[in-house]
Amino acid sequence: MKERTDCIFCRIAAGEIGSDLLYQDNGIIAFRDINPLAPTHILIVPRKHISSLAELSEDEATLTGTMVNVANCLARSEGIVERGYRLVINCGREGGQGVAHLHMHFLGGRQLGNQLG
Repeated sequence: MKERTDCIFCRIAAGEIGSDLLYQDNGIIAFRDINPLAPTHILIVPRKHISSLAELSEDEATLTGTMVNVANCLARSEGIVERGYRLVINCGREGGQGVAHLHMHFLGGRQLGNQLG
């Protein structure tokens, strides 16, 4: 898989930077966010470097479904599947994306706001 030495998520996926790793397989890793916005804040990241959701090709479209499946497994293992959780993918600078590598935020463990319904 293509990785970039200037990308923090590629470096975490390669094992060059330590993380609180919760899940890994050949295509996905998941680890706790170092600046959590909720009691449970996990990042779900493809190992392959894809800069953003906008860069996802048709051939890679199933990747987001796989990321959701990982999130559902994590919700069970974190004990919050019944209480609920939020999944967020930011896209681009104005969309709030802070790292130029596709990733999903998994947030839970407390009541989250209802801004979006």
